[in-house]
Amino acid sequence: MMAVAMTVAFPRSREGSHPAPLDASVLARCRAQDPMAFRAFVVRYERMVFALLSRMLGHGTEVEDLAQETFVRAYRAFPDFDLDGPAKPSTWLLTIATRLALDARKKKKLDQTPLDDSNDSSTGSTPEIALERRELGRAIAEAAKTLPDDQRAALVLAELHGLSILEIADALEIPENTAKTRLFRAREKMREALKSEWRTP
Repeated sequence: MMAVAMTVAFPRSREGSHPAPLDASVLARCRAQDPMAFRAFVVRYERMVFALLSRMLGHGTEVEDLAQETFVRAYRAFPDFDLDGPAKPSTWLLTIATRLALDARKKKKLDQTPLDDSNDSSTGSTPEIALERRELGRAIAEAAKTLPDDQRAALVLAELHGLSILEIADALEIPENTAKTRLFRAREKMREALKSEWRTP
Protein backbone atom coordinates (compact mmCIF):
# COMPACT_ATOMS: atom_id res chain seq x y z
CA MET A 1 0.00 0.00 0.00
CA MET A 2 2.77 2.43 0.94
CA ALA A 3 4.68 1.74 -2.26
CA VAL A 4 1.58 2.41 -4.35
CA ALA A 5 0.84 5.56 -2.35
CA MET A 6 4.32 6.92 -2.82
CA THR A 7 4.19 6.20 -6.54
CA VAL A 8 1.00 8.23 -6.80
CA ALA A 9 2.41 11.00 -4.64
CA PHE A 10 5.79 11.21 -6.34
CA PRO A 11 5.52 10.50 -10.07
CA ARG A 12 9.23 10.44 -10.82
CA SER A 13 8.81 10.06 -14.55
CA ARG A 14 6.96 13.38 -14.81
CA GLU A 15 8.82 16.05 -16.75
CA GLY A 16 10.58 18.46 -14.42
CA SER A 17 11.52 15.91 -11.77
CA HIS A 18 14.34 14.44 -13.84
CA PRO A 19 15.28 16.74 -16.72
CA ALA A 20 17.84 15.42 -19.15
CA PRO A 21 21.38 16.62 -18.39
CA LEU A 22 22.83 19.47 -20.39
CA ASP A 23 25.65 18.93 -22.84
CA ALA A 24 29.10 19.06 -21.24
CA SER A 25 30.11 21.98 -23.45
CA VAL A 26 27.13 24.01 -22.20
CA LEU A 27 28.05 23.25 -18.61
CA ALA A 28 31.64 24.28 -19.29
CA ARG A 29 30.36 27.60 -20.62
CA CYS A 30 28.17 27.96 -17.51
CA ARG A 31 31.26 27.42 -15.39
CA ALA A 32 32.89 30.24 -17.34
CA GLN A 33 29.76 32.31 -16.53
CA ASP A 34 28.54 32.62 -20.09
CA PRO A 35 25.08 34.26 -19.74
CA MET A 36 23.62 32.54 -22.79
CA ALA A 37 24.71 29.10 -21.59
CA PHE A 38 23.39 29.84 -18.13
CA ARG A 39 20.05 30.81 -19.63
CA ALA A 40 19.88 27.31 -21.14
CA PHE A 41 20.74 25.92 -17.68
CA VAL A 42 17.85 27.86 -16.11
CA VAL A 43 15.39 26.73 -18.77
CA ARG A 44 16.44 23.10 -18.31
CA TYR A 45 16.15 23.02 -14.51
CA GLU A 46 13.63 25.70 -13.50
CA ARG A 47 10.68 23.28 -13.32
CA MET A 48 12.66 20.95 -11.09
CA VAL A 49 13.55 23.82 -8.74
CA PHE A 50 9.96 25.10 -8.63
CA ALA A 51 8.71 21.56 -7.92
CA LEU A 52 10.97 21.18 -4.90
CA LEU A 53 10.34 24.66 -3.51
CA SER A 54 6.56 24.47 -3.93
CA ARG A 55 6.45 21.14 -2.08
CA MET A 56 8.55 22.58 0.71
CA LEU A 57 6.96 26.01 1.00
CA GLY A 58 3.66 26.21 -0.85
CA HIS A 59 2.84 28.45 -3.79
CA GLY A 60 3.30 32.19 -4.03
CA THR A 61 5.87 34.93 -4.32
CA GLU A 62 8.15 33.24 -1.77
CA VAL A 63 8.67 30.33 -4.14
CA GLU A 64 9.35 32.61 -7.09
CA ASP A 65 11.82 34.67 -5.07
CA LEU A 66 13.64 31.61 -3.77
CA ALA A 67 13.76 30.04 -7.22
CA GLN A 68 15.39 33.19 -8.53
CA GLU A 69 17.80 33.24 -5.57
CA THR A 70 18.65 29.58 -6.23
CA PHE A 71 19.78 30.38 -9.76
CA VAL A 72 21.58 33.56 -8.70
CA ARG A 73 23.59 31.53 -6.19
CA ALA A 74 24.23 28.82 -8.75
CA TYR A 75 25.51 31.38 -11.27
CA ARG A 76 27.88 32.86 -8.70
CA ALA A 77 29.09 29.46 -7.52
CA PHE A 78 29.44 27.84 -10.95
CA PRO A 79 33.16 28.66 -11.33
CA ASP A 80 33.83 26.44 -8.31
CA PHE A 81 31.61 23.58 -9.47
CA ASP A 82 33.64 20.51 -10.42
CA LEU A 83 32.28 19.26 -13.73
CA ASP A 84 34.25 16.03 -13.30
CA GLY A 85 33.18 15.53 -9.68
CA PRO A 86 30.61 13.06 -8.36
CA ALA A 87 27.80 15.61 -7.97
CA LYS A 88 25.43 16.06 -10.90
CA PRO A 89 24.45 19.65 -11.74
CA SER A 90 20.81 18.84 -10.97
CA THR A 91 21.69 17.46 -7.52
CA TRP A 92 23.94 20.44 -6.82
CA LEU A 93 21.11 22.80 -7.77
CA LEU A 94 18.60 20.91 -5.60
CA THR A 95 21.04 21.24 -2.71
CA ILE A 96 21.06 25.02 -3.08
CA ALA A 97 17.26 25.16 -3.34
CA THR A 98 16.76 22.84 -0.35
CA ARG A 99 18.99 24.90 1.93
CA LEU A 100 17.22 28.10 0.91
CA ALA A 101 13.82 26.48 1.55
CA LEU A 102 14.82 25.22 4.99
CA ASP A 103 16.23 28.64 5.91
CA ALA A 104 13.00 30.29 4.77
CA ARG A 105 10.90 27.92 6.87
CA LYS A 106 12.99 28.73 9.91
CA LYS A 107 12.39 32.44 9.42
CA LYS A 108 8.70 32.24 8.67
CA LYS A 109 6.02 29.60 8.91
CA LEU A 110 4.61 29.15 5.43
CA ASP A 111 1.66 27.18 4.13
CA GLN A 112 2.60 23.71 2.99
CA THR A 113 1.64 22.27 -0.36
CA PRO A 114 0.54 18.65 -0.78
CA LEU A 115 3.26 16.23 -1.74
CA ASP A 116 0.96 14.62 -4.28
CA ASP A 117 0.64 15.87 -7.84
CA SER A 118 -2.94 17.02 -8.32
CA ASN A 119 -2.38 17.49 -12.05
CA ASP A 120 -1.92 13.77 -12.64
CA SER A 121 -3.85 12.86 -15.75
CA SER A 122 -2.79 9.26 -16.28
CA THR A 123 -4.35 7.63 -19.28
CA GLY A 124 -6.76 4.77 -18.76
CA SER A 125 -8.12 6.09 -15.47
CA THR A 126 -11.78 5.53 -14.73
CA PRO A 127 -13.71 8.12 -12.67
CA GLU A 128 -13.57 5.72 -9.72
CA ILE A 129 -9.78 5.38 -9.96
CA ALA A 130 -9.40 9.14 -10.37
CA LEU A 131 -11.52 9.73 -7.26
CA GLU A 132 -9.51 7.18 -5.29
CA ARG A 133 -6.27 8.84 -6.34
CA ARG A 134 -7.56 12.26 -5.29
CA GLU A 135 -8.61 10.89 -1.91
CA LEU A 136 -5.25 9.18 -1.51
CA GLY A 137 -3.53 12.42 -2.50
CA ARG A 138 -5.43 14.31 0.18
CA ALA A 139 -4.50 11.69 2.77
CA ILE A 140 -0.85 11.93 1.79
CA ALA A 141 -0.99 15.73 1.94
CA GLU A 142 -2.45 15.63 5.46
CA ALA A 143 0.15 13.10 6.55
CA ALA A 144 2.96 15.21 5.10
CA LYS A 145 1.85 18.26 7.08
CA THR A 146 2.72 16.43 10.28
CA LEU A 147 6.35 15.89 9.23
CA PRO A 148 9.09 18.09 10.66
CA ASP A 149 10.79 20.23 8.03
CA ASP A 150 13.99 18.16 7.96
CA GLN A 151 12.09 14.89 7.45
CA ARG A 152 9.85 16.47 4.80
CA ALA A 153 12.95 17.69 2.94
CA ALA A 154 14.51 14.23 3.03
CA LEU A 155 11.28 12.65 1.78
CA VAL A 156 10.85 15.12 -1.08
CA LEU A 157 14.46 14.72 -2.19
CA ALA A 158 14.26 10.92 -2.07
CA GLU A 159 10.81 10.29 -3.50
CA LEU A 160 10.26 13.20 -5.87
CA HIS A 161 13.80 13.73 -7.10
CA GLY A 162 15.29 10.28 -6.57
CA LEU A 163 18.36 11.40 -4.64
CA SER A 164 20.47 8.82 -2.88
CA ILE A 165 21.04 8.84 0.90
CA LEU A 166 24.50 10.30 0.33
CA GLU A 167 23.13 13.07 -1.89
CA ILE A 168 20.40 13.86 0.65
CA ALA A 169 23.04 14.04 3.38
CA ASP A 170 25.05 16.49 1.28
CA ALA A 171 21.99 18.58 0.49
CA LEU A 172 20.95 18.83 4.13
CA GLU A 173 24.52 19.11 5.43
CA ILE A 174 24.12 16.18 7.79
CA PRO A 175 25.89 12.81 8.26
CA GLU A 176 24.77 9.99 5.99
CA ASN A 177 23.37 7.97 8.90
CA THR A 178 21.32 10.97 10.02
CA ALA A 179 19.87 11.35 6.53
CA LYS A 180 18.99 7.66 6.51
CA THR A 181 17.28 8.00 9.90
CA ARG A 182 15.29 11.08 8.85
CA LEU A 183 14.09 9.41 5.68
CA PHE A 184 13.18 6.23 7.56
CA ARG A 185 11.20 8.18 10.17
CA ALA A 186 9.44 10.24 7.50
CA ARG A 187 8.36 7.10 5.66
CA GLU A 188 7.24 5.46 8.90
CA LYS A 189 5.14 8.48 9.87
CA MET A 190 3.60 8.60 6.41
CA ARG A 191 2.86 4.87 6.55
CA GLU A 192 1.21 5.11 9.97
CA ALA A 193 -0.82 8.15 8.95
CA LEU A 194 -2.02 6.45 5.80
CA LYS A 195 -2.93 3.29 7.73
CA SER A 196 -5.09 5.37 10.05
CA GLU A 197 -6.67 7.28 7.17
CA TRP A 198 -7.46 4.20 5.10
CA ARG A 199 -8.33 1.76 7.88
CA THR A 200 -11.59 0.02 7.14
CA PRO A 201 -14.26 -0.19 9.91
